[in-house]
Amino acid sequence: MRLHNDAPVVRATFDDPNLVSCAGLVPVMRLAGEVGLHDAVTDRVRLPGDTGSNPAGKVATIVAGMLAGADSIDDLNIARHGGMPSLFTGVYAPSTLGSFMRTFTHGHVRQLQAAARDTLVALACRVPLLDGADVLTFVDIDSMLRRVYGKQKQGIGFGHAKVGGYNVYLRGYNPLITTLSTPLSAPVIAATRLRAGNAGSARGAASQIAEAITTARACGATGEIVVRADSAFYTKTIIGTCRRRKVRFSVTTRIDAKIRTACDSIAESEWIDIQYPQAVFDEDTGRWISDAQIAETTYTAFAGIRHQVSARLIVRRIRRDDPAQIPGQGELVAQYRYHAVFTDSPYTLVQAEAQHRGHAIIEQVNADLIAGALAHLPSGKFSANDVWLACATIAHNLTRAAGHLAAGAYRTARPATIRTRIINVAARLAHRARTIHLHLPEQWPWQTGFDNLFTAVATTPG
Repeated sequence: MRLHNDAPVVRATFDDPNLVSCAGLVPVMRLAGEVGLHDAVTDRVRLPGDTGSNPAGKVATIVAGMLAGADSIDDLNIARHGGMPSLFTGVYAPSTLGSFMRTFTHGHVRQLQAAARDTLVALACRVPLLDGADVLTFVDIDSMLRRVYGKQKQGIGFGHAKVGGYNVYLRGYNPLITTLSTPLSAPVIAATRLRAGNAGSARGAASQIAEAITTARACGATGEIVVRADSAFYTKTIIGTCRRRKVRFSVTTRIDAKIRTACDSIAESEWIDIQYPQAVFDEDTGRWISDAQIAETTYTAFAGIRHQVSARLIVRRIRRDDPAQIPGQGELVAQYRYHAVFTDSPYTLVQAEAQHRGHAIIEQVNADLIAGALAHLPSGKFSANDVWLACATIAHNLTRAAGHLAAGAYRTARPATIRTRIINVAARLAHRARTIHLHLPEQWPWQTGFDNLFTAVATTPG
């Protein structure tokens, strides 16, 4: 691709008041209005002083900026260019929004998180975000370390992370994310919590899971609910919460002496061969693995205390090959690496094991947040960053709902794809008879998706 030499570009001026670079915000923010985002924030959030006035308009501005790709406070200025004042009212400057977020305390953040849950429930009623929730819903929880470089930021600490297969300690925050999904739908975010960088993965997880279960049921999850988590969340409080809330659990266990004894006690005849649909890279052995064996036994966790629980222990084993073995020399005793899952899932062995491996879907949500608003946690104040995380949750769920309305592959597309193809499309505004006509690029490759979304939320014939 080269520049056209017959008509060279010799001048560039920013002088058109009728252009916008993110016309897709029109249908998405109309959807936000339909599901009551502004009303939810107004009803829930009570901030003192002039800085905290009109929280609904300020939160909506932050969310709109994130929908268009903002990952810092200054980037929120994207909502104030060209013809945007003709499309939206109550748009605030980044400096005002920064002061607004710094007004929040922990209690106010909890109010905003409640408004985010109300918005998700309304979205689920408006759009089939959790298609199949009347049969099976997954609640996934995970933490991630977000590195920051400002040493004066409140609440930062050195936390554990794995980079390139190596265990390292980085300075940052440790957000806790809980998602809802079904076998037929992509995940949405049900709850978030910002924590210090040195916080343990399971800190606050039990109460957050309880909130997510309540949200799931409000979103229409009338069928089986399965809570999935990795070994960092193998605690008596989390499993006890699942039991009290009458939901299933599927949690990876640490391979300690008791678990290894239980794994070794499984008879050889009980192991079943399985094959992964796609090969999985095993960092411990440094090779790709496409097959394994699974079996199950009964195991009592936390034995000897009042929190003890007896349930299924599903074990996956992979042969541990010795790379230094001499060719042609057989092994005396087969060695295996075990991966164990403690669960009370009612499904068959093969189904339950495959469903637990699906917990990795939350890593994609983490990656989507990092590729969007959570590229940075921009403020020096802890509560302001918690507000930023809550707004990122609302933006993620709105993007996911917009993908459903755009139909086709957008139902499960990454938010970055929806943002690039549907939201960040330029348009020229034409004012006609007290209405606005959006003139979009001719032959836009993803016109169908934009038209589907625009038609689905249209309030007047056009």
